[in-house]
Amino acid sequence: MAFEGLSERLQASLAKMRGKGKISEADVKEMMREVRLALLEADVNFKVVKQFVSDVKERAIGQDVMTSLTPGQQVVKIVHDELTKLMGGEVSPLQIASKPPTVIMMTGLQGAGKTTTTGKLANHLRKKMNRSPLLVAADIYRPAAIKQLETLGKQLELPVFSMGDQVSPQEIVKGALDYAKEHHHDIVLIDTAGRLHVDEALMQELVDVKEIAKPNEIFLVVDAMTGQDAVNVAESFNEKLGVTGVVLTKLDGDTRGGAALSIKAVTGAPIKFVGLGEKLDALEPFYPERMASRILGMGDMLSLIEKAEAQMDASRAKELESKMRDASFTFDDFIEQLQQVKQMGPLDELLGMIPGAGKMKGLKNAQIDEKQLVYVEAIIQSMTKRERTEPEILNASRRKRIARGSGRSIQEVNRLIKQFEDMRKMMKQFSGQMGKGKKKGGFGLPFF
Repeated sequence: MAFEGLSERLQASLAKMRGKGKISEADVKEMMREVRLALLEADVNFKVVKQFVSDVKERAIGQDVMTSLTPGQQVVKIVHDELTKLMGGEVSPLQIASKPPTVIMMTGLQGAGKTTTTGKLANHLRKKMNRSPLLVAADIYRPAAIKQLETLGKQLELPVFSMGDQVSPQEIVKGALDYAKEHHHDIVLIDTAGRLHVDEALMQELVDVKEIAKPNEIFLVVDAMTGQDAVNVAESFNEKLGVTGVVLTKLDGDTRGGAALSIKAVTGAPIKFVGLGEKLDALEPFYPERMASRILGMGDMLSLIEKAEAQMDASRAKELESKMRDASFTFDDFIEQLQQVKQMGPLDELLGMIPGAGKMKGLKNAQIDEKQLVYVEAIIQSMTKRERTEPEILNASRRKRIARGSGRSIQEVNRLIKQFEDMRKMMKQFSGQMGKGKKKGGFGLPFF
C-alpha cells in the first residue's frame, strides 16, 4: 500500500514523543531531523519538505506545547494538522455547472491511466451523485484509444460519443456538447490525447479544446508511481492549462507517496480523486485529513464505514446484528459477510483503516494471505445445509467428511469451527453489555 515506508518511519519518530510528559527544543529538532529524512526518502519535493519541517518546528516549540500537560500528544497533533494542510486541508468538491452540462476535461501523459480513470469517474458520478454522464472519445492519436473507451462504456452501460479518428478533437468536442444537450446528459467527460512527454503540439491542442469546451474542471491524471516526475508533469500542465484538480492513479501500488504530498504545494491544484485498484469502482474522493490519519497510524474509520455501507444492505445488516445478539448467527450468514468484506477491498488496506491495527500483536507487518478466505469458503461450502445452520451437530465424523470435501486438514476445519463459536459467544456478550445504549448501525463484520 502507498506510504508504507513513510508511514512506518513517521510513526517511529512520533512514538518517541507521544508519551513524553516534558519535551525540549532538542527533542523537537531530533524528531524533525528524522521526519525530514523520511519525507525526502518518500520522494517528497525538497522545497516542500523544507517548508513542512519549518512550519512544524515553529509550532512545536511554541509556548502552548511546552507548557501543555501532554506536550508529546500536542506535537503529534501538530504533525497531523500540517500533513493535512500540505495535502490541501479540506476535501475539494467537484465544481458543478449552474446550467448543465458540467464539462470535465481529462488530461495527462500516456500510460498514466487516463482513459480508464475517465470511465471510473463517470461510474462514480452516476453511482454516488446520481448523474447522467457522457463519455467523449477525443483521443484520435493513440491506437485503440477510442475502442478502449467504447469497451469501458459497454462494461459500465454508459454512452460514448465518438466520431472516429479522422476528425479533429475540436470538432469531436463541439459535436459532443450538442449531443449532450439534446440527450440531457448533465456531465460530459472528455478523454483527451496523451503523449509520452509534455510537448508544444499537445499543449496547443489542449488549449484549443479548452476554448471550445469551456470546462468546469480540468483534471490532470498522474501516476503516483512516478513520484517526483509526476509533480514536474503537473507543473507543466498547470502553467499551460490551469489545472483545477489532480487524479492520482495507482495509489494502492508500491509507491513512496511523494507525489501525493507534493502536488498541492507545488502546483496549487488540489488532489480531487485517487485510484486505488483495477476495478471500475476503485476511485474515491481524496480526503486530506483521512490520508494524514492513515499515514500516522491513526486509522480511517470513516472510510471503512463508508465502504461497509456501500457493500451492505441496511435491512440485512440489522437482521444480522439481531442474529448476532441472540447467537443465532449461522455459517451461511458468516460466508455472506465474508464475501461482502472481500468486495470492500484488499484486507491489508482495510486493516490500515482501523486505528492502532498496525500496533496490534500479530497484525504489525502482517502479510494477509487472502487465499485463507478461499479456504474458509471451501470448508463452509462442504457442510450440509443443516450443518451450516446448526453448527452444534458438527461431530468428529462430520468434521472428517468436511475436511475431505474441502481438501483442507481436519485441524483447519476444527480451528474454523472453534473461531466461529468463539465469535458467536463474544458477540452475544458484547451486545448484552451494550444493552439499550448500543450504537446504531453496526455492520457486524466477521472476526478473522
